[in-house]
Amino acid sequence: MLNVPTQAFPAPSSQQRVAAGGRAKVPLKPGRSLMDWIRLTKSGKDLTGLKGRLIEVTEDELAKHNKKEDCWICIRGFVYNVTPYMEYHPGGEDELMKAAGTDGTDLFDQVHRWVNYESMLKECLVGRMAVKPVAAPKGMLPEKKVLGASAKDLTPSYDWFQTDSLITIVIYTKQKDMNGDLVIVDCQDKRLRGEIIVGDHSYLVELDLYQAVQEDVAVNIAEKVGKVEIILKKKDNIHWKMLGQPLESHNTLLKRMDRGLFYRKCKLVSKTEVTHDTKLFCLMLPKSTHLHVPTGQHVYLKQIIAGTEVVKPYTPVLPFLPLDFKEPSCHDGACIYLMIKIYSCGLFTQALNHLQIGDYISVSNPEGNFKKSQVQTSEDLFLLAAGTGFTPMVKLLNFALTEASCLRAVKLIFFNKTEDDILWRSQLEQLALRDERFEVQFILSQPTKDWTGKQGKISSSLLSEFVKRSRKDSKVLICICGPTPFTEQGVQYLKDLGYSQEEIYAFTA
Repeated sequence: MLNVPTQAFPAPSSQQRVAAGGRAKVPLKPGRSLMDWIRLTKSGKDLTGLKGRLIEVTEDELAKHNKKEDCWICIRGFVYNVTPYMEYHPGGEDELMKAAGTDGTDLFDQVHRWVNYESMLKECLVGRMAVKPVAAPKGMLPEKKVLGASAKDLTPSYDWFQTDSLITIVIYTKQKDMNGDLVIVDCQDKRLRGEIIVGDHSYLVELDLYQAVQEDVAVNIAEKVGKVEIILKKKDNIHWKMLGQPLESHNTLLKRMDRGLFYRKCKLVSKTEVTHDTKLFCLMLPKSTHLHVPTGQHVYLKQIIAGTEVVKPYTPVLPFLPLDFKEPSCHDGACIYLMIKIYSCGLFTQALNHLQIGDYISVSNPEGNFKKSQVQTSEDLFLLAAGTGFTPMVKLLNFALTEASCLRAVKLIFFNKTEDDILWRSQLEQLALRDERFEVQFILSQPTKDWTGKQGKISSSLLSEFVKRSRKDSKVLICICGPTPFTEQGVQYLKDLGYSQEEIYAFTA
């Protein structure tokens, strides 16, 4: 059902936002952009105050440097003087000061562990933290942690076998309902990496293979029994004496947050205009990669800009809203589609926009904690999006209308500045006409005089009008994504209207 009513409200500006761990950005002073920071690090200026020396830093020494004009922070055992970086930090000085004079590793991981701080802060390196010796009490040996039988039983394991032409690695995940979203396989040169997602942990098989294999990698999944087969084609039909040499993380089960990001090179195969300032990028995965990005999750793109590694998160979309609800295939390989707003002063997006067809860019494994079961157990689904905050809603919308049988109603409330900014307007209108469960509401903040629909920005009265349960006791899920102020205000308005935290999911940036 398509509904474009006429009442007026104010609306936020539309910015690029994706599903990632979040914090608010603050306005930076002129001359304090990322490019300005890169120039400063290459200027030869002494940013540590130590004239090129590296020192060993004790906890007591670190604690002394806890002021804005003298701020040291420890990340993973390395100490950085972030004083000169204060004015360049997109999250603001106060965010950095939360870790001033302390070990900020946990805080860093919570907010943006994907950032390559080693590259960004390499000219600010003070040195290593001093190792503090811990003496065991006399007569006592260090305690050994032994996994109980039940924990061992739940840990995945693997085996392998071969024929004249094939190598098959079998991973026994010991998980029910295993599916393609939970299996990531990369085979680059002779290095094999197979990762199985097990809740908030991941199991890794990682080896330097005994012999070279062909590009094509096949993955078979027996979903009900949790068995995963990785099938490799030998380059030479010879007998392998072993599967290969285990790498450092081989056969380990770790928390996903502790695993670290893995990247592979993807080829840009198309770049099409969506609106006057937004483009749809199609990136083709290597033939030797098996990767599905689950609904509501994001990936990271990595580029080297002016000699510095820069990373940004984006939420993949479909190439269009398929009205037959079948996800379209891509060329001769699996692809990732990203809808990205190109900012005139955006260092990263300008570099993306200058990529040529056939160029390569690094794409990470997916991340995010959104679970599709939240949709499957709901009766009413509301999607609140501003600008390219629409991107997480694309796959979510497709999933909701095809696989969530309990849903009675799906409503998208889409905020933009002007009509020209509305992403996929025609497709959304067609979808609303085709499926009676779906309704879309467009709201503009800077409309022309010809606009007859809603105008304004997010507010409690607007939400009370459009976000309503279909029944008094119906189960509701409200997903929201957009610029940080939009998301924060929206969440607060929803809570004020009586919706619980469990009924609200915010994709933050």
